[in-house]
Amino acid sequence: MEIRIKSLKFDADQKLLDYVEKKVSRLSRFSDHLEDVEVTLSLLKEPDNKDVKIQTRAYGHDFLIDRNSTSFEDAVSAAVDAMKEKIVRTKEKIAE
Repeated sequence: MEIRIKSLKFDADQKLLDYVEKKVSRLSRFSDHLEDVEVTLSLLKEPDNKDVKIQTRAYGHDFLIDRNSTSFEDAVSAAVDAMKEKIVRTKEKIAE
């Protein structure tokens, strides 16, 4: 599984990139069928202005999760948790 991280409208520091890589790499535990994962970090004008989008493909389905928060770390954690649940649900449906 290859993880690509893009930051829009700002330069992400190495600490943030390492955090994203660590969290997103955990998704591979839930499925061997994950293809490339693309993470997009961006800034919005809203109060919860940190936006994280995670895109991947598994089991022939495209998955997209979008989360906003006051910090990128919180948004990444929420997005990874939501993606994990989506992958597990899809995996269970296919197993039936």
